[in-house]
Amino acid sequence: MHFYWIKMTREQYILATQPNSLPRTEHPQFYPVGIYGWRKRCLYFFVLLLLVTMIVNLAMTIWILKVMNFTVDGMGNLRVTKKGIRLEGISEFLLPLYVKEIHSRKDSPLVLQSDRNVTVNARNHMGQLTGQLTVGADAVEAQCKRFEVRASDSGKVLFSADEDEIVIGADRLKVTGTEGAVFGHSVETPHIRAEPSQDLKLESPTRSLVMEAPRGVQVNAAAGDLKATCRKELHLQSTEGEIFLDADTIRLGNLPVGSFSSSSSSFSSSSSPSSSAPRQTIYELCACPNGKLYLSPAGAGSTCQSSSNICLWS
Repeated sequence: MHFYWIKMTREQYILATQPNSLPRTEHPQFYPVGIYGWRKRCLYFFVLLLLVTMIVNLAMTIWILKVMNFTVDGMGNLRVTKKGIRLEGISEFLLPLYVKEIHSRKDSPLVLQSDRNVTVNARNHMGQLTGQLTVGADAVEAQCKRFEVRASDSGKVLFSADEDEIVIGADRLKVTGTEGAVFGHSVETPHIRAEPSQDLKLESPTRSLVMEAPRGVQVNAAAGDLKATCRKELHLQSTEGEIFLDADTIRLGNLPVGSFSSSSSSFSSSSSPSSSAPRQTIYELCACPNGKLYLSPAGAGSTCQSSSNICLWS
């Protein structure tokens, strides 16, 4: 048995199944498909607006790249190198800067500038402040356990300060002020020397001046005079030794002079010998029990008496 397939289109099938009473249309009707009217105009407007926005965005991006000087190595004065980040010219930081090392270019100084102050902080691994250096308009402050200033060549400590002591390691300490150096408490030093051709003066205007040393105090003026002046008493005391005065001439000025009378064996104090008596040119130096010195006219024997008026009234 053979079967034959008849291919018919959908329109032919529909027309074949319709009753003969319905009239057939000679021209088929077409229905338009798409966006028309105000919807189409809105779509074109949004597409145009998107295109304009993209063009403006691209132009602004190109302008920012040009103004900020973006390059492959960095932007503006900022350059990214293998050793780190390099800044050229003047750079301004508005927030804290955390770096490991800051150094300038060769043969160029490093300048840190601020309208108020420049503060450098050092912290430990826990974030606690261990050291601080503040450079302000009125003062330079350093807060640390120990402050040191070292020589650039040898690394020698020139100045160091901590809670216990201050050490000056320079070969010479020079004070150029007109008032000199003022110390509120004791000063310990092995040597005090003035500048060449300058006088050395140790003075205490309102209190006493004491110089002590376990092995002695030596005062030497190699090319000049040595002068000790005080308002009241000058004490030279040796508890276990002696006071040795070694000089070609030893002068004791303004010593009181006592007059000696052989009949009464008494003395009287006077500033000069009596005008009626013969001029006395030789005197004997006498000492009272309390240590006061006076002059007595020299005679065949000693004319010093412990009961003289000078010793009694001194």
